[in-house]
Amino acid sequence: MRGIRVYNNAEQVAQAAADYLVQQIESCVAEKGHCHVVLPGGTTPARCLEILAEKPLPWDRVHWYPGDERCYPAGHAERNDTMIKAKLFSRHQAAAKNLHVIPAELGPEEGAKKFSAILDATGGLDIVVLGMGEDGHTASLFPGNIALQDQHSAVPVYHAPKAPDERISIGLSYLKNAGECIVIATGEGKRGALEKIKEGASLPVALVEPGVWFVDKSADPE
Repeated sequence: MRGIRVYNNAEQVAQAAADYLVQQIESCVAEKGHCHVVLPGGTTPARCLEILAEKPLPWDRVHWYPGDERCYPAGHAERNDTMIKAKLFSRHQAAAKNLHVIPAELGPEEGAKKFSAILDATGGLDIVVLGMGEDGHTASLFPGNIALQDQHSAVPVYHAPKAPDERISIGLSYLKNAGECIVIATGEGKRGALEKIKEGASLPVALVEPGVWFVDKSADPE
């Protein structure tokens, strides 16, 4: 593991990650005129988005994409895009037009096909923000799942080990080719996976080859 940054608690992690994202987004927009950012689900990332919503970003030039989505109906409380809309765009309703949702209500195959077309039109992702599960999964890419081998930009996911078992995820190769990737991981439950990654285990989150890890002391494998 490289680029690991350790903070006292989850709130400090969320604050630090948000500040870092502001810098990177502003730099990207200054260089390219726009920025394509992938966002995760999860509790700590949600807090990061709340903080990000308060920042003076060039909102009209930033495009946002969920890293994965559960195959629930549109508007379902447990969809990632529902959380993103509530947290990130709470103060910037007009900017929500730049959120490119995954049409997971269409099912894994059709939804992944349509989202692949959206991603392919970007020319590549600039910044990827990922969370991590206790098993080392990220987005909806789980250890040993065949979706890890799919080379498309968005991939259907079946037999996920947690509900719902049908999902859509941005593909591993597409995440790996992003300009930059950061991971947010907090809580003692994440320590085991981080220890395995430090020892060289090829867990999905490690396969993306993140450049910066934002973790709290309870998750830190040291």
